[in-house]
Amino acid sequence: MPVYRVETYLKQCLDSVLTGEERVEVVAVDDASPDSCGDMLDAYAKNHPNLRVLHLSRNVGLGLARNAGLAEATGDYVWFVDSDDWLPPGSVRAVLDALDAEEPDVLLIDHLRVHEDGRSKPDASSPLLAGEPTLTRMLAVQHTAWNRIVRREFLLRNDLRFGPGWYEDVSFSHPVLLAADRIAALDRVCYLYRIGRPGAITATRSDRHFEAFEQYDRLLKWAAARDLSPEIRAQLFTLMISHLLVVAGNDGRMHPGDRRRFFRQATALYRRHRPAGYRPPSGMRGLKHRLVATGAYPLYALLRSGYRVAGRRRRKPEPTPPAAAAQRASVI
Repeated sequence: MPVYRVETYLKQCLDSVLTGEERVEVVAVDDASPDSCGDMLDAYAKNHPNLRVLHLSRNVGLGLARNAGLAEATGDYVWFVDSDDWLPPGSVRAVLDALDAEEPDVLLIDHLRVHEDGRSKPDASSPLLAGEPTLTRMLAVQHTAWNRIVRREFLLRNDLRFGPGWYEDVSFSHPVLLAADRIAALDRVCYLYRIGRPGAITATRSDRHFEAFEQYDRLLKWAAARDLSPEIRAQLFTLMISHLLVVAGNDGRMHPGDRRRFFRQATALYRRHRPAGYRPPSGMRGLKHRLVATGAYPLYALLRSGYRVAGRRRRKPEPTPPAAAAQRASVI
């Protein structure tokens, strides 16, 4: 569990993972957090013998903090829980039961996306967990570190670690699936992912979002050295371009002045790594992929603008008829 500037959320997270399960150890990595997180962890450790705290002397970021925690772990499996998220009741026991039953290299779990106002919804990829956990299906599941529990010996044997920088999940979450001999899926919500909190990477405008390109270069270099089928290589490529388009189009991450430069780098990455014989997906997603392939930023910007205007119109509430408004006022 990497911990940095999350004192508002840390107690909820710790309480959700420290469930009294004797078979579970929790390794919390204080990533030189400047707030009270380090003291909170030490206080919890006094009352929870299965919680171990590692204090780093300098801030290294999510990926390298996870690597430091992995080096200290002794369990058969590793679950990389982020300290601003939390687990619903019963999740730890459900995961342990699934690991006992399946003995996989990787177990994928379902999650809910929870907003700061309490609203929650499933991820668009959640239905994939209800079917057979084939490699093709599981690659399409939300690619994060925290929704997959991985055999520790498998990680060490395959030298699978997190890279430095933002989007560190990219060069980890896909390789653990591609290298696995046995993948299992638990069609149960076992993780609550906090959306839009202040200070979160996914809610911060920064040029560090350009680090996604380094992570994908690292991933595709790793994949190039493996005997992967053309279909899997094409799927990885499609997932990459789709993800970069999400980043490019997100106002919470991308400053408008940086969007054209980001798009151009996506085009360069597309041309550098495009698999032989690759065909873009169909529909609107495929159209966006073709715009990236040709470097047609003006058309992409026009399409994005039109889509957002249409979206605002769809969300705009219908005006209330005067009679209905009067009736509602009388009821109130």
